[in-house]
Amino acid sequence: MFLREKRIGAYSYVYLVESVREDGRVKQRVIKNLGRKDEVAASGELDRLARSVARLAQRTMVLSLLDGGAAPGLSPVRIGPALLFERLWEETGCRAVVTAAMEGRGFEFKIERAVFLTVLHRLMVSGSDRSAERWREDYRIEGTEALELHHLYRAMAWLGEEIADQDGANARAPRRTKDAIEEALFDRRRDLFSELSLVFMDTTSLYFEGAGGQTLGQYGYSRDHRSDLKQMVVAAVIDGEGRPLCCELWPGNSADVVALIPVIDRLRRRFGIGRVCVVADRGMISAATIAALEERKLEYILGVRERSDKLVREVVLADKRPFNPLTLAKRGKEVDYGAKEVKLGSVRYIVCLNHAQAAKDAADRGAILESLAQRLKKGDKALVGNAGYRRYLKTEGSGGFAIDQARVADDARFDGIFVLRTNTDLHPLRVMLRYKELWMVEQVFRTAKSLLATRPIFHKLDETIAGHVFCSFLALVLRKALEDRLAARGLKFEWADVLRDLERLQEIEVEQDDKRFILRTPTTGVAGKLFNAVGVALPPNIRELPPPRT
Repeated sequence: MFLREKRIGAYSYVYLVESVREDGRVKQRVIKNLGRKDEVAASGELDRLARSVARLAQRTMVLSLLDGGAAPGLSPVRIGPALLFERLWEETGCRAVVTAAMEGRGFEFKIERAVFLTVLHRLMVSGSDRSAERWREDYRIEGTEALELHHLYRAMAWLGEEIADQDGANARAPRRTKDAIEEALFDRRRDLFSELSLVFMDTTSLYFEGAGGQTLGQYGYSRDHRSDLKQMVVAAVIDGEGRPLCCELWPGNSADVVALIPVIDRLRRRFGIGRVCVVADRGMISAATIAALEERKLEYILGVRERSDKLVREVVLADKRPFNPLTLAKRGKEVDYGAKEVKLGSVRYIVCLNHAQAAKDAADRGAILESLAQRLKKGDKALVGNAGYRRYLKTEGSGGFAIDQARVADDARFDGIFVLRTNTDLHPLRVMLRYKELWMVEQVFRTAKSLLATRPIFHKLDETIAGHVFCSFLALVLRKALEDRLAARGLKFEWADVLRDLERLQEIEVEQDDKRFILRTPTTGVAGKLFNAVGVALPPNIRELPPPRT
């Protein structure tokens, strides 16, 4: 495409022309008559056209540098993670609350930026604060350019330091800056609740590479099979909507059931909760826990170990009354449930039945028994070493083995069954549904455990350890906020895909004809939908930088 000048009579005219091939011959085709040359030149149209073509040509040349990846010598920087989560940091109130909490403190660095950097690192890769400082070098995170490692350590110490307001604290759990931040975040969304009547708690343990602080690091039962290292116990407390409320920390030699009551007491004081229904799984129940809950007039729905609890196994499950039926939609299918009440004196049990699970349990047992019968015909005494087989075997007088039909019948009694103990006056089906909500937030707990289990932990002081873990809790707040926004649009993505596609969004600074440009790579995978869901406008794919000041 080019300009062509043609003289007609006393005037010259300017045409925009392109070359085309017709019938094997190259011809020129007029696209547009721009007018008389003297008039076009006087209007400045030719100059504007020339400048536009030059810019387009330069833009094309610059963008071509991205073809096939960045050219040698270019320095890409990742912008996706900060661009997305900065907006959620604002909208959840984390920035405002952290900034307010540091008022009156004379920090010589941007402590809110140090906290955000650490939280973003937890979301993307996790790890130590030392690795967060190195990780930051490949990312554009506004306001973090001057931060150094000792700033991150100081920010962790500030989050975990004890505050003047110790109302409701105890020896194991002093009030820290992080507690005030959790409460302020809750207050910002309090108008969304008529009452906080349902809370869930789950725990995990973290072991230390270092000394483990002054009091938090203790030897105890290790879920990570690292009994040689000191550890701490971390509880994530989540409301009925799956939103994180707070995280609680206690020494690693504390049992979950012992810690539950102090945590509930603190929750009531910290968040001004008038009515609490504690929903906890089987591992949290004990006679002492139940007595303490009832003494405090707290409602509870607790899972029961129906196979090992003799009273439940022999009396509660022997009840022959029919179940109250209920049908629920689950993953696009209808699933039938049932629930009924069985009272033993003043103790109220709820026996629940999942019909689909009952059918699966029966089918699984049938497959095991069929395989076991075939193996027994071969006289394989090694079967006793298989736990799946051994539960259905009995010894015979000859020293051999046979299927124990009494055990088979007893096992069938538990097909699809789970038993709850409660002091609420809710209908049995309502009790079952509330307990099922604990299952529904298990994904949140799995996320919490993944984020809270941030290792390695090298800190030596309780306050820096508490701050380190709390940044993982704030990461959980942001991740839940993102998932809620995606769910509102009917979207659900694998977390690995989210991280990968955010990492791919980069900006690259290039120089062309003594001019500097910033190029943005295109969005790939799910990245575009992530930014749309959060309401973030992406920067242009190319922009020219102003010349440096002299």
